[in-house]
Amino acid sequence: MSTFITKDFEPSSAKAWKQKIQVDLKGADYNNTLLTKTNEGITIKPFYHSDNFEKLNIPTPKKDFKVCQKILISTEDEANILAIDAINRGANALKFIAKKPFNTNKLFKNLLNKGIEFHFHFHYLSKDFTTNITKLLKEEIVFYNVDIIGNIARNGNWFTSLNNDFEIVEKLIKENTKEYVLGVNANLYQNAGANTVQQIAYALAHANEYLNKFNGDVASKIQFNFSIGPNYFFEIAKIRAFRYLYNLISEEYNTTAIAKIFAEPSLRNKTIYDYNVNMLRTTTESMSAILGGANTISNGSYDVLFHNSNEFGNRIARNQLLILKEESYFKNAHYFATDSYYIETITKQLAEKALIIFKDIEKSGGFLQQLKEGTIQRKIKENAEKEQAQFDSGELILVGTNKYLNNQDKMKLNLQINTFVKHNPKKTLIIPIIPRRLSEKIEQKRLKNEA
Repeated sequence: MSTFITKDFEPSSAKAWKQKIQVDLKGADYNNTLLTKTNEGITIKPFYHSDNFEKLNIPTPKKDFKVCQKILISTEDEANILAIDAINRGANALKFIAKKPFNTNKLFKNLLNKGIEFHFHFHYLSKDFTTNITKLLKEEIVFYNVDIIGNIARNGNWFTSLNNDFEIVEKLIKENTKEYVLGVNANLYQNAGANTVQQIAYALAHANEYLNKFNGDVASKIQFNFSIGPNYFFEIAKIRAFRYLYNLISEEYNTTAIAKIFAEPSLRNKTIYDYNVNMLRTTTESMSAILGGANTISNGSYDVLFHNSNEFGNRIARNQLLILKEESYFKNAHYFATDSYYIETITKQLAEKALIIFKDIEKSGGFLQQLKEGTIQRKIKENAEKEQAQFDSGELILVGTNKYLNNQDKMKLNLQINTFVKHNPKKTLIIPIIPRRLSEKIEQKRLKNEA
């Protein structure tokens, strides 16, 4: 750290700083006035000092982050046009969302050999289809994100059955030893209401099921998908804490793995009323992802909750990342948080608390077992309800929704898609983890009362 500014001043100890603060408080209690308790059980102090600083060895990416455009495959020709346009406008990564198998030749026409990262989110599991696409993309950098555990966590059922799903994944891994076949979709936990510590712990335990099943060789071939929330510094620390712990766990499998992280803004705090505020939210969340060291970032459109995918919304979302990268000095910013006393201290505390939860999960039979018992779902629900109560009381603020709202704002005629959680009464093997936004109840009430 540079001493240019501090070299002409006498150093002060942490004790001296605290004494000075207590004098300035003029009798007010230091703990009650200046210490902040978080839902994770962490106490935020008014200052951090080198006297109490312990630096962690956190593996960070060596390259700048990729700007990713998400594309839902409705038709191959349309998706191809959107992909080429996104590349021409600055994206250097693409994530295709597929609800059914597609014609690969049509989709990837004029897209190959351009140095583009390809990411997938399949809503199905097909060994033959995935094998075929790996052959076509053998010279490309591809993340397939096959996540059978994530599927049962979200939908309550396996694609087919536990044994068959794992058998298909095992074959894919053996046939594609150099590919990023596996994914861990930890974004589900954040969007459903898990706190920061829980997200880290559940992502680790989720991944450890794959490591136990397929051994440590797959540790460096998993992509982790995280949603980034509004707690700016904690979200930076979240990614760093996860990287630190994942490196520790991979060492237990006699390997070294630097986690590949795909990040995107959370949906949990997004709103349909005063929706332009969503652009501010996604900007700070993208900044947290960059500073935390995410490898690839896909920004969310400000109108994603209520509009069909559209050129304007996608362009704005993409340009937010490009402006951060090219005009706001966030290019190669993944190491900026290193040696920040506050962020490093929070990182250490998050890692310590997450490791305790991870160990408890493993002692109780592992992540799948706790999903089966409903323990993970219950813990997430408890924190989600706590956050909801804070939002309902006004302690947790979403500007334009539960504070400084515009009562003249109308949305009923502007909704193109259903933005609220749907109740699906189908029978499931386990209780599914359901993403839910904080503002849903208020929004439903306002829509009902619109003239």
